[in-house]
Amino acid sequence: MLEIRVDALAGKLADVHTLLAKTKLPILLTVRHPAEGGIGKLAAASRKKLIGEFLPAATYLDVELRSAAAMRGVIVAAKARGIRVVISDHHFRRTPTLAEMRARRQRAFAVGADLFKLACLADEAASVARLIDFVSEKKRGPLAVMGMGKLGKVSRLVLACAGSVLNYGYLDRPNAPGQWEARELKALLGKLMVES
Repeated sequence: MLEIRVDALAGKLADVHTLLAKTKLPILLTVRHPAEGGIGKLAAASRKKLIGEFLPAATYLDVELRSAAAMRGVIVAAKARGIRVVISDHHFRRTPTLAEMRARRQRAFAVGADLFKLACLADEAASVARLIDFVSEKKRGPLAVMGMGKLGKVSRLVLACAGSVLNYGYLDRPNAPGQWEARELKALLGKLMVES
């Protein structure tokens, strides 16, 4: 799957349309909120407009949990087209408690998530252990869980093995601290999944 971060490509929209016309990969469409790593400080109205422009090419749409109420119409439009919705939640300064993660997961599915994505700081072994506990819980719905920071790379491998369903790698440069290069991540996960 290829994630298209339209917020990072707002000055190259014609190129995005060209890429989408050529690719055969499923598309994860993202126009990230500025408070969760979005580029360009795009207001909600601008983000909605960009989502609407590119939604027909999407297989998945990523909307932040903080934006779910404001983007309700976009979520409904995506689901009407058969596009699956990822509700994401980013924590760049800490790892939430298990109770906080559970509450945010519950909210995400209540607002229409087909999949809940949680990305948070993982600078300590206890943080990674908490993320493993979270992704390993039963009766939880599909989760994409990953750490960022010092133990981000380790967390992404172990969480994929523990059941995280989307595992992000970069093509040119990391978008978050602790990401693997996409081809390297694919190769490592291929080895780990065969061994497990």
